[in-house]
Amino acid sequence: MQVKKYLLKCLHRLQKGPGYTYKELLVWYCDNTNTHGPKRVICEGPKKKAMWFVLTLLFASVVFWQWGVFIRTYLSWEVSVSLSVGFKTMDFPAVTICNSSPFQYSKVRHLLKDLDELMEAVLERIVASESSPANATRALNFTIWNHTPLVLIDEQNPHRPVVLDLFADTHNGSASGSLAPARTCSAQGCKVAMRLCSANGTVCALRNFTSATQAVTEWYTLQATNIFSRVPPQELVKMGYPGEQLILACLFGAEPCSYRNFTSVFHPDYGNCYIFNWGMTEKALPSANPGVEFGLKLILDTGQEDYVPFLTSTAGARLLLHEQRSYPFVKDEGIYAMSGTETSIGVLVDKLERKGKPYSQCTVNGSDVPVRNLYSDYNTTYSIQACIRSCFQDHMIHNCTCGHFLYPLPHGEKYCNSQEFPDWAYCYSELRRSVDQRETCIRMCKESCNDTQYKMTISMADWPSEASEDWIFHVLSQERDQSTNITLSRKGIVKLNIYFQEFNYRTIEESAAYNVVWLLSNLGGQFGFWMGGSVLCLIEFAEIIIDFMWITVIKLVALSRRLRQRRAQARYAGPPPTVAELVEAHTNFAFQPDTAGQGPAPGAYPAEQALPIPGTPPPNYDSLRLQPLDVIESDSDVDAN
Repeated sequence: MQVKKYLLKCLHRLQKGPGYTYKELLVWYCDNTNTHGPKRVICEGPKKKAMWFVLTLLFASVVFWQWGVFIRTYLSWEVSVSLSVGFKTMDFPAVTICNSSPFQYSKVRHLLKDLDELMEAVLERIVASESSPANATRALNFTIWNHTPLVLIDEQNPHRPVVLDLFADTHNGSASGSLAPARTCSAQGCKVAMRLCSANGTVCALRNFTSATQAVTEWYTLQATNIFSRVPPQELVKMGYPGEQLILACLFGAEPCSYRNFTSVFHPDYGNCYIFNWGMTEKALPSANPGVEFGLKLILDTGQEDYVPFLTSTAGARLLLHEQRSYPFVKDEGIYAMSGTETSIGVLVDKLERKGKPYSQCTVNGSDVPVRNLYSDYNTTYSIQACIRSCFQDHMIHNCTCGHFLYPLPHGEKYCNSQEFPDWAYCYSELRRSVDQRETCIRMCKESCNDTQYKMTISMADWPSEASEDWIFHVLSQERDQSTNITLSRKGIVKLNIYFQEFNYRTIEESAAYNVVWLLSNLGGQFGFWMGGSVLCLIEFAEIIIDFMWITVIKLVALSRRLRQRRAQARYAGPPPTVAELVEAHTNFAFQPDTAGQGPAPGAYPAEQALPIPGTPPPNYDSLRLQPLDVIESDSDVDAN
């Protein structure tokens, strides 16, 4: 019975609402709530009521302001960084070894013959105090020069600099027709610049340099890139340094190894690179213990005597330590090992664990990055370096209609060269200097959520010593070339020791600086401190809001009923007809109801005429009035109340 009574009360509340007016409901809430302040507004006198009303309103405003501050702080998604140190056996990092020179000069000399001769003539013109004789440059091939020439800028008059052509006295190139003839120009008064043109030489720009060394190096690299981009990739691999020539000796811990334990990858900047412990086809090798004796020991021969003279000005080996299955960006992240030295590299490991969305924009595997990863053909993991370079290549193809030789090429596209794309150098230079392009790629690319960094401690010493140089070079020459003569020299030999300094690794982990527990604690603390409230007080407040809404709904329904009643009464000019009148009107179409009164009017019949004998009239149920149904329903509701 109690359950039934409770259900009936619930049904009555749903149908009739709280049953209070707005004022009564507000007074009831202030009198029964557990929140401090509203009770005093009801119970105190007029003056104290006003004071407590102001205090309650003031402290409620403070609470809402503090809540806004805490919620905004929570939604800022800030992180805190924690550092922890662990100790365990770790996998040895992948080690990428490259030669500083991408190609052997003996194998690419025929491709660079015209370019080298032109480069020598350029250096003569720049270095010589006077212009070289005309007959010294008549045999040069100026096809390359016409596309992208070097010019001299005479700055003796800073307000009116003069652009001079280096070879204006020997040929009339299309790209140099608007330049002044060459004249004697000292190194202090002239600067060397690169002239880049497009649209058949109608739109040109000068790329300035502070040193002639930088200018001629950049110009030669650009022209060499133009040449090598037309060579098939298989031929480029053959022109690089083979593994058996670069890697003379290898030892990992106590196990011997050779160039066959390395994976070959062609890098446009460094030619053939060799990766140890990459983990693509085999399991990553662990390191048994920290220390030099348990690391990787290598002896390399860079073959410096066969370097491309104008393309490579640095001697030695380029190396990089990175994670397994990640692409080695040797040019940007690698270090040099100097020839004629023994370089020892102690490694410490830092593991980075970033929080994902919404705390940062990092990505787990790059699937949510809107950039096509051009390095996916190597089956490597995602990295922000790969994303940025892929983004630049996409912009290069979109703006210049060809891809740059230094980056992977999408299927169906071609590398840039001056024969098919004569304006590519100008387009590449403008795109390279574009700030918008860099910002766009940085905005689109994301950091990896999990990353491993290898911190290196490097030390070097001369190797081999003068006392042991003779026998070491004899043994290495015999092993590589089967020669009793020494075929190696200190200029090209490099010894490397790569090892873990210790097995302690650091984990740098991001965690949420403000979590839900922090938010609820601060919200409740402010509410309790300023108004003495709790979660139950918030529920009471929510209840009173619901009651306000329910009373509003009921009042709107009642208003709608009254409007319908008024419209129904407006249909009749007088009182509603009786049942007898409705029946007579239904059976006698000529019937007109008597609106003046119930009896006949005086003088309706003459005195001599007898009154008609009435028949049996229909029942006159005048008490039964027909009313609209909605009026009846409203009356019943009033009676029920």
